[in-house]
Amino acid sequence: MDSLIAAAARALAAGDSLGALKRVGLRDDPPAVALRGIAMAQLGEYPRARELLRRAARGFGAHEELARARCVVAEAEVALAMRDLGGSPRTLAAAAARLDARNDHANALHARLIAVRRLLLLGRLDDAATALAGLDARGLPTSLLAAAELATAELALRSLRTAPAQAALTRAHEAAERAGVPALLAEVIEARAAFDRPAARRLEAGQEQLLRLDEVEALLASGALVVDACRRGLRAGATWQPLAGRPVLFALARALAEAWPGEVDRQLLIARAFRVRRPDETHRARLRVEIGRLRALAAPFARIEASASGFVLTPQAERVVVLLPPIDGDGASLLALLADGAAWSTSALALALGDSQRTVQRALVELETAGRVRAIGLARARRWLAPPLTGFTTNLLLPAALPLG
Repeated sequence: MDSLIAAAARALAAGDSLGALKRVGLRDDPPAVALRGIAMAQLGEYPRARELLRRAARGFGAHEELARARCVVAEAEVALAMRDLGGSPRTLAAAAARLDARNDHANALHARLIAVRRLLLLGRLDDAATALAGLDARGLPTSLLAAAELATAELALRSLRTAPAQAALTRAHEAAERAGVPALLAEVIEARAAFDRPAARRLEAGQEQLLRLDEVEALLASGALVVDACRRGLRAGATWQPLAGRPVLFALARALAEAWPGEVDRQLLIARAFRVRRPDETHRARLRVEIGRLRALAAPFARIEASASGFVLTPQAERVVVLLPPIDGDGASLLALLADGAAWSTSALALALGDSQRTVQRALVELETAGRVRAIGLARARRWLAPPLTGFTTNLLLPAALPLG
C-alpha cells in the first residue's frame, strides 16, 4: 500500500471524504477506485459509489481475494443506504467469512453489522437479535464498537425495552466520542432524542394523552387490556393477539374499547367496520358473524356481550386502553419508513412492510396526491421520499416495532 492510498484510507476512517478524494481522485488503479467509491458513498452519491466499487472489485486479480471481499462489504453498505434490500444476504455472509479467514476481523464485523441493520429495516427482530448475539467487537476500532452499540440500541427500542436501549446508547456515545467521527456521533445523539419525544397516544375513558416510549412500555406491562392501533392487535400482559390481517375485527375491537365501559350501537359498529352509511339486513347479519369471530379471538382477554341496542366489552383486566399512533391515517407505517430521509424503492417498502408491491404502490399514489410523499426518477429507478416526521418518534410505526409474543 503506497503512502497516498494509506493517507486516503485514514481520511475515510475519520469521515474526511473530500480529503480522501484529493489524494486518489485522479487515480484509476483498483485500490484507489475502491477508496473513491467509499468517499462518494460518504458524500451521498450512491449510484456512482456502487459503480466505482464494482469496477474496483473487477480490477483486483484472483490473488487479491481480501480486497475483493472488502469491496463486496462496501457495496453492501451502499445498497443498504440506497434501501436496496432485495439482494441475497449470502454474498455478504461469504465475504465476512473470507475476511475472517484472512484475519481481517474488523471488516468481517462491519459486514455482519450491515447484515444486522438490513434485518432491522425489514423488521426481522428475532433474526437481528440472533445475529447480534454472535458478534464480538472487543479489541476492534471504536467506530465499529459504536456502530455495534447503535444496532443493539435500535433492536432494544424496536422491541420496546427502553432501559437496555438507553444503556447501549450511552456506550455508543462514549465510543463515538473516542472515534471522533462527527456523523457517527450525530447518529447517536439523534437516537437518544427518541426517548424524549412522544411515541403514541393513549385513549382511556374518553381522555387522550401523549406517551413516551418508556410510558408505552409501562402501559403494556401494566396488565391492562390494550387495543393497539400501532401494531393492530390486542394485548394484556404477555398475551398478544394480532389482528393486522383482520381489519374488520380490529375495527370492531377498537370501537368497543373506545366506548368502554359503555356499549356501542349496532349501527355505529356497522359503519365503523364495513364503512357503509345505509346498512341493510345483510350488514346486520354480517355483523353477527364478525362479532362471533372476534369473541373467539378475544376470549383470553374479554367477553363481548350483546345488549338491547348493540354490544359491550367486558374485560378480564380492570382497565381498557386504546393505544393510538402519533399520526392518523392508513399510511402511517409507510410514512415512518420514508421519514428516515433515504430514497426507498417500492420493492424495498413492500419487503419492509410485508405487503405486495401493488398494495404499496396504491398507498404511495394516495400519499402523493395528498402531498405527503414525492417520487424521483422514472420506471425501475423511481424512488420515494418524504419529509421528516418531526415532533415525535416513529418507533411504534415501524415493522415489528412491538414484541409480539
